[in-house]
Amino acid sequence: MEVPATLPSAFAGLAHLVGRATGQPLTGGNRIEPLVDGEQAYPAMLAAIDSARHSVALTSYIFDGQGIGTQFVEALQRAHARGVQVRVLIDDVSARWVRQSAHRRLKRSGLMVASFNPTLIPARLHAAHLRNHRKLLVVDGETGFTGGMNIFSPYWRPDAPEQACHDLHFRLQGPVVADLRRCFAEDWCDTTGERLDECFWGGLPTPAPDPGNNWARGIEAGPDETLDRIRWTFMGALSAARHSVRIWTPYFVPDQPMIAALGTAALRGVRIDVLTPANGDHPAVQWAARAHYWQVMEHGVRIFERPGPFDHTKLMLVDGTWCCLGSANWDARSLRLNF
Repeated sequence: MEVPATLPSAFAGLAHLVGRATGQPLTGGNRIEPLVDGEQAYPAMLAAIDSARHSVALTSYIFDGQGIGTQFVEALQRAHARGVQVRVLIDDVSARWVRQSAHRRLKRSGLMVASFNPTLIPARLHAAHLRNHRKLLVVDGETGFTGGMNIFSPYWRPDAPEQACHDLHFRLQGPVVADLRRCFAEDWCDTTGERLDECFWGGLPTPAPDPGNNWARGIEAGPDETLDRIRWTFMGALSAARHSVRIWTPYFVPDQPMIAALGTAALRGVRIDVLTPANGDHPAVQWAARAHYWQVMEHGVRIFERPGPFDHTKLMLVDGTWCCLGSANWDARSLRLNF
């Protein structure tokens, strides 16, 4: 995979590695805007849905039908009523975690909604642990949103003022949105059999002139791939780091290869800081994480536990210049089992 000549030389090797692992080109001219917590992310996403002219494609690991989820259901209903094509994909297992999933409400409204990998189908029981952990929203094929945020009341302070989760989501514009379109289209086709062609996205989108100056590529990973794309990306970033690595993750349970990569980078003199919540939402996972802290700390990796409400942020920042964002955690499920 060819590396753009204008890319900083420090990351040319990493760009080449990730390009070979993913088969996706690195594109310039992207605008990537961080949206902090539900207070910024949800209004931006709702406004995008309300502005849709052709299509709305939404994937959410959790889509609560109550609280903030009601606003999303109503926005999708409004889009459908004005002739916008709407497709919603919700993970089947996560839908059982909430008292009222949005699935039934959307279906009753006539919207096209599907459950990813239904667990009650006997032929699929062997793959029940393979879940769609993605959080994607693509509007008119031109504007995309992704990050760590589910559509769930704990992310929305008005619904949970004392316990609101911290998280980070991103609004994307530019060529990289094509990667989000392709990712959703493949998941939707695998689930429903329907192929979404360019007409669904409103024809070939005309990108805005020079929306931004960020280089970016989408990394589509899952257990159906021959390479662990997220793992290779993380390990490549650790090997390319010269000065610092900062990792935000709600679940820090790296396996032995990742522990070795972290330790090797730290022994080279790279400052590695890991920020993870002090109050986890899965006690067993937090106990497992703390039991393994020493394996990276003995090589100089620093781990900070953030007090207060649960922090669901997923981010890796290398040398203050390169960053990996999205829905992947630093645990075996994200590295091996989740889509």
